[in-house]
Amino acid sequence: MVRPARVSQFAAEGFIVFAPFYRGNWGGEGNEDFAGDDREDAFAAFELLRSHPSVAGSRVHIFGFSRGGVMALLTGVRFEEAASVVTWGGVYDMELTYVERKDLRRMMKRVIGGSPKTAGAEFKYRTPLYQLEKLRSPVLIIHGLRDENVSIEHAYRLEQRLAALNKEVETWYFEHVNHYFPPNLNRKIVHDLCIWMKKASK
Repeated sequence: MVRPARVSQFAAEGFIVFAPFYRGNWGGEGNEDFAGDDREDAFAAFELLRSHPSVAGSRVHIFGFSRGGVMALLTGVRFEEAASVVTWGGVYDMELTYVERKDLRRMMKRVIGGSPKTAGAEFKYRTPLYQLEKLRSPVLIIHGLRDENVSIEHAYRLEQRLAALNKEVETWYFEHVNHYFPPNLNRKIVHDLCIWMKKASK
């Protein structure tokens, strides 16, 4: 769930904001699929937003936080016309998540259909690192070096993969910050990344 306060931060910067719930949440039909079939929900959100009469179709940006990072990248891969992709504290490698987050393993086995050893293809399907050749949008990666929910290794792997593919990527790493940034710093980063997005769409 995207908090209303987060939506208002972006709206205050002049953006039209659409933050969808994934299937299975807040009364929605179906079941959340951890970047499997529920990626279609993010794709539908992109299409709906760009069809809005007040939205310039060539200036739709994608933003994702934490688990939303993988959804943002998959949506950027699907829609090459996206103006930019910003991902903050994001998950990009499902196998790495399985290794690091022992508390999520039971859920991941249930949803994905096994472990990386028994369901390797499904883990790869949910890992955007293997699909970035199709990405055309500039990417901004934001991450706290002390993040224990989603390790900085996720950001490093994404950065390295984008660089290897000669994609446009910028990184903002914060040394003394974990997964949740202090309010004052959070507000400043949102302001700064909005400026970055506006420059990316020109």
